[in-house]
Amino acid sequence: MTVHSLSTAVEARIDRAARRLLDAGPQPHRPGRLFVTEFLVFGAKQAWACTFGALLLLTMVVVRLTWPSGTVVDRNDVLTVTAVLLQVGMLVFGLETVRELRVVLLFHVVGTVMEVFKTHVGSWTYEPGGVLVLAGVPLFSGFMYGAVGSYMVRVHRLFDLRFDRYPRQWCVAVVAAAIYANFFTHHVAWDARSVLLALVVLLFARTTMHVRIHRSSVRMPVLVAMGLVAVVIWLAENIATWAGAWAYPTQAAAWHPVAPTKIVAWLLLMMISVALVTWLVPATPPGGTAPSGHPARVRRTAGSPRLRGAHAADPHRLGPSGSPEPLPLAANPQPFASEHP
Repeated sequence: MTVHSLSTAVEARIDRAARRLLDAGPQPHRPGRLFVTEFLVFGAKQAWACTFGALLLLTMVVVRLTWPSGTVVDRNDVLTVTAVLLQVGMLVFGLETVRELRVVLLFHVVGTVMEVFKTHVGSWTYEPGGVLVLAGVPLFSGFMYGAVGSYMVRVHRLFDLRFDRYPRQWCVAVVAAAIYANFFTHHVAWDARSVLLALVVLLFARTTMHVRIHRSSVRMPVLVAMGLVAVVIWLAENIATWAGAWAYPTQAAAWHPVAPTKIVAWLLLMMISVALVTWLVPATPPGGTAPSGHPARVRRTAGSPRLRGAHAADPHRLGPSGSPEPLPLAANPQPFASEHP
């Protein structure tokens, strides 16, 4: 059994169990009950997408509370080894696909390069010690960026994301490259952060994201989604710095919350994240037309019946209750699955 097929099987089992739970008994028709169902499914998918990042953050807290400093094995090495084991476990136990791993590794490289530079110019510091370091930077630092990449690509798959009026990919790539360069150059030249932020707003001001939950789809401006993720990363950053994973100069004497202005930096990082993810998983418009112009393909998940004839060609097939059949909770057809209205 390959890693890919194992991943498909694991998520298919979760999907079947979730469907049995949600479809048991009379289906809710009241708006309140429908909202609660969709809300709970939304939360479950978000938690599933955050698995790697949440486990890594939990590891930082546990190491802070239980691992004494000055031992033979340094805290930084413990975090690095644990991060590697988490990543291997995500792959082996079917919580992440090989395709998603490529995105995570790309984020890892991009983040580690920036970490080496930023620590050397004093933007933040890590606790000294350990042998698993690169130019003085603990290797677990790259996994923090990998956690963002893991979330981005998994949430794209789990919610079968589609985009209205998505900007041209080369425009996204150019702005993302400029943002990445500015993280380095603003130490020696003018900080173009405000201009770059304006460009991000200009690029995505009209872009809407279609999010498939269970039986319904919702629309959300991409800028709102990016802002919300940036806030969540900032909250996680506060936990990580409290746990001593790293520290900003203002936290050298004693820990205190990271300034909310840091959210802007994370929002700009989201632009880089979007560019990296859509480079490997192209943004698809609603209606199922892939960027290449070919019709979208529906990929069967493990355990789902093979449709034939007219049913196979109908992306808007109704379920037994007359409502659109829900997409899988943990393994939405990917890539380019057809969206139900």
